[in-house]
Amino acid sequence: MKMKTMSDYCQELFGTKVYRLSLSTGCTCPNRDGLIGYGGCTFCSERGAGEFASRPKDISSQIVEAKKKVEAKFPKSIAREKWKYIAYFQSFTNTYGDTKRLLSLFQEAIEKEEIVCLAIGTRPDCLQEDMLEGLEALNKIKPVWIELGLQTIHEESAKAFHRGYSLDVFEKAYVDLKKIGMTVIVHMIVGLPFETEEMMYASMRYLSDLKPSLDGIKIHGLHLLKGTQMALEYEEHPFHIFSLEEYTAVLIQCLKILPETCVIHRMTGDGDKKNLIEPKWSANKRHVLNYIQQEIRKASR
Repeated sequence: MKMKTMSDYCQELFGTKVYRLSLSTGCTCPNRDGLIGYGGCTFCSERGAGEFASRPKDISSQIVEAKKKVEAKFPKSIAREKWKYIAYFQSFTNTYGDTKRLLSLFQEAIEKEEIVCLAIGTRPDCLQEDMLEGLEALNKIKPVWIELGLQTIHEESAKAFHRGYSLDVFEKAYVDLKKIGMTVIVHMIVGLPFETEEMMYASMRYLSDLKPSLDGIKIHGLHLLKGTQMALEYEEHPFHIFSLEEYTAVLIQCLKILPETCVIHRMTGDGDKKNLIEPKWSANKRHVLNYIQQEIRKASR
């Protein structure tokens, strides 16, 4: 089973290993502020999937703080002068709000010498024409990756977790982004309540058939976090949560469906351990990644 990992891709594109810096634009989400709904997607925490993002207001300070967090994971003896980074705007909807302000934040980040790329998380219903024009201009300076949270192609599932837009909205945004030369990465969740394995594989086949071809994917297992609507629903009406073995088996089948040109940016996720309800196995990230890699090697023989 051949696949291109994020590490391989970055080495090919930038000629070196790169590290993500989780940053914040201070944006909210139209699914939270009342434009289309309140509370966000039912699995989403109060931090909007940005549990590890830096919090200071200005981007330069955020970058300094985020770099310290990354560097703290490595021995002090390792030289850091030539390290390169991705400025990752992760939490909430980072193209929702004052376009001029947001583009200014992105511009400040992309102009830093150590930043080789921007990664911007957003919703497909929050990409207006002026934002697309600004992103196209930034993409001519350094690569800009747009990360779209699709999660599933199935409308019944999307309505159940209050995604707030239909599949045709995603399709339009995808085409618009590819027309201006953007790199598009799609987020998908494996293990949504009441989805069958075949439904999950159907989502992957849909992505595999996209034209132009999908650039990258982030696959996450479902996390139930304290304080979320989905956690309350689970408490009242429990649904099946994948074991590590079940999740990995489904993941491998998903990877087999995707084209070899699609970069695998993520094969699992790790929620805030303080608020994690299920699956408890996901808290041990190193063990999870080792097990997944082991099973992929077996499947590739």
